[in-house]
Amino acid sequence: MNLSEIFDIDPELLNYVVIPLLIFVARVCDVSINTLRIIFMLQSKKYVATVMGFFEAAIWLMAISQIFQNLGSWQTFLAYAGGYASGIFVGMMIEERLAIGNVVVRVITAKPADDLIGFFKDENMRFTNLEATSGDGPVNVLFTVIKREKLPNTVSAIKKYNPQALYTVEGVKKVSDGEVMDDKGFSRRIFRGVGSR
Repeated sequence: MNLSEIFDIDPELLNYVVIPLLIFVARVCDVSINTLRIIFMLQSKKYVATVMGFFEAAIWLMAISQIFQNLGSWQTFLAYAGGYASGIFVGMMIEERLAIGNVVVRVITAKPADDLIGFFKDENMRFTNLEATSGDGPVNVLFTVIKREKLPNTVSAIKKYNPQALYTVEGVKKVSDGEVMDDKGFSRRIFRGVGSR
């Protein structure tokens, strides 16, 4: 007994609409999970990444089995490729919403950074401020490590107080020997021995 008989669906509707749609949804799910799994791996969350890998493989096998059963249908190939591409997009959107992990923010500004430093202090953010020299003269270089969820607020402050500043943001796999921060700010161990102000 095939699926059309089990669910009482017209065979053509099943082969050309239902199965491609299921393949598309399965691919969106497994590629989204794959995107998140890689991010969790980079954050050293091995148990979460392992569980996600199991579900990713299970969904992929289901999708590929339907592809092999419907090799003569171009709709299944289109659904497979479309689901893959859409899954990448969906996975990245989910990852942005989750704001997983930590980032290091570096700010280089020729303008005095007093207001920005004041913002860092008001937000209980630990930071390091260095005086340096660029090709155009003296600059201030500020470093801070924050949770990604705080990045939009930090970038807004940089643009508000030092709109001409150059800033970079990079992902951080691990920070020193302690947690990055709690609701009150950084662990005191993180910048121990560094010239922070």
